[in-house]
Amino acid sequence: MFSNNLYNLMMQAVEEHKSLWRIKDDYIQDAAAAPEAKTYWEKMIREKEAHITELTALIKKELA
Repeated sequence: MFSNNLYNLMMQAVEEHKSLWRIKDDYIQDAAAAPEAKTYWEKMIREKEAHITELTALIKKELA
């Protein structure tokens, strides 16, 4: 059985992936005519990818 901590990490990883997908699939396209907004979403993509990398490492460590 998984610990609550592992479950929480996994659920957050799912949420981060969903959010990243929405940003890449919709938000960037919608901001095509708004350079400041597009820059913001590009920054968010980098941050989400970093969060996912960190969460993945924590999940692997928790499973070990």
